[in-house]
Formats: sequence, structure tokens, C-alpha cells
Amino acid sequence: MKKILCPSLMCADFTNLRSEISSLNSAGVDLFHMDIMDGIYVPNLALGAEDFKATRSLTNKPMDVHLMVKHPEKYIDLFKQLNANLIYFHPETANIASSLINKIRNLGINPGIAISPNISIAYVEELLPIIDDILIMTVNPGFSGEPFLDYTLPKIKDFCSLKNKYNYNVFVDGAISPNKIKDLSKMGVDGFILGTSALFGKKESYSKIIKELREE
Repeated sequence: MKKILCPSLMCADFTNLRSEISSLNSAGVDLFHMDIMDGIYVPNLALGAEDFKATRSLTNKPMDVHLMVKHPEKYIDLFKQLNANLIYFHPETANIASSLINKIRNLGINPGIAISPNISIAYVEELLPIIDDILIMTVNPGFSGEPFLDYTLPKIKDFCSLKNKYNYNVFVDGAISPNKIKDLSKMGVDGFILGTSALFGKKESYSKIIKELREE
């Protein structure tokens, strides 16, 4: 099973964005992951529409949007205009999560839900038949550099056990190291959001790191 490797651009050097995207494109990453934070659902502000637009102009690869925001309904049309391929939102932040999923799909975008560590599988199980992707947070949302939360592992296993029944992909996000990629791949995880634990701020080139992650 091919690993879907997705650099988190919150960890990229935005003072040198053109070079960063060029190097990541050449390395063969699969998708660019964009964290959008409003300072309300999570305490931090992160990437915004202009960051997405700038990145979109530098790559033809798929791009996702992880909406860590209150009232995600307000942002869907904007990211449709910016050519997002996949939109994740946190179901507890939406007015009616199933309606928002249908709106995203009707706009020609893959709908996904993001699962914070405190959200159970039971909370979202009714949504599983109508989504394309699940993003399981293995750290608390809103910060980078947090430690991996081992108590999320049973939940990851449960979501992986149901993915063939409901036909979705499982992604994980938060402190995803090379060893975690190896272990979680065996569990059935499809995709990995890559930050400073596996990709950014290393001495090796992105091409070398991505090659090694695929081979493990």
C-alpha cells in the first residue's frame, strides 16, 4: 500500500516559499497540507487564504485545507475559489455536519472530517458513510511540536478497521515520526501529515527523506 505523504506547510519557511515548494514537488510529495486557524476554536492563528493562494500558484499537486475554525461553513466557498482538493473540518464546530459534508461534495471537493483527541468514534460514526477522508489528530490541535498522544492509538485502529466498510482514507496528523509512519502503516493508516518530526528542519534533503519514508 502506497503511503500518502503530505507536508504540513505550517512548518515550512514562508520567507523562501518558492524554493520550499519546488524542493517538495521534486521530492515527490503527494499533497500539501494547509492548517487554517482562527484563534477561536484553537488559541493560535496560522495559515490563511493568502498563504493557500501563494502555494497554489507554485504547485499542481493536490492541496487540502484543515479548518481549525468555528463556523467552518463560512470558509467553504472561499477555498472552492482557491481550488482546494480536500477540506477537513471538525464536526463539533459545524452547525449541521452532514449538511456541510454534502455542500463540500457538491462543490466538487473531497469532504473530510478532523478528529481531535477528545472526540470519540461514536460521536462521528453516522458521518462515516458520507465522507472521503478522516484526519485523526494525534496531538491537541493548534500547536506544533507537541508530543504524540499514545491514547489515540486504539481510536486509529478502530477507524482503520471500518475504512473498507465505509470507503474512506485514514490520515494522521501530529508528531508523526518515521517510526510512527512505519507502525501506523501496518495498522492500516493511508496518509501522514509531515511536520518537524519527520521532514522539516533536518539536515537531509526533502528528496532523500521522502524516499526513505516510502521505502520503510
